[in-house]
Amino acid sequence: MRRIVLLSLLLSACATTPPVVQRPAADEAPFTINGRIAIIQPERRDSAGLRWTHDAATDEVLLLAPLGQVFARITSDVQGVTLEADGEKHMAPDAETLTQDLLGWQLPLSGLRYWVAALPAPDGEYRSEQDETGRLSVLYQQGWTIRYTRYAGEGRDALPLRLSLQREGMEVRVLIDEWETR
Repeated sequence: MRRIVLLSLLLSACATTPPVVQRPAADEAPFTINGRIAIIQPERRDSAGLRWTHDAATDEVLLLAPLGQVFARITSDVQGVTLEADGEKHMAPDAETLTQDLLGWQLPLSGLRYWVAALPAPDGEYRSEQDETGRLSVLYQQGWTIRYTRYAGEGRDALPLRLSLQREGMEVRVLIDEWETR
């Protein structure tokens, strides 16, 4: 019996558990996410791979085709937003206008940089609902309803892996495969 207990302790010590990525300490903390995005509208559906690098001053969102090629690059800084696609650069004051005009759907980048980390954007009022563990389950802000359906862990500080944004006949689903926080 003693050998079985010792063996089970040794085996459990060798088992590795994947690290749980915790929420950045501040809402402007840098992050990189890899995942997928789907846009669902009554008349069309679009999807792409997603690689998003964020820091306090800039955002770079790469939209990827199925084989990993970049088909659109969105950059945002204090001077505005640029979308590069098909060898052309387009600029606008915000990502919502630019993506609506060029891609046919809105990417609410200014709020989404907070929402992907399960935080309300600092500009504007919001309402929220929490699950039984105290994590954000639904956030209402800037005309969007953001639902959090999966987290990277059970803890209150775990980061979201799946969220759905809904507004005026449009749904944006974000599935995060990997978080990198700095």
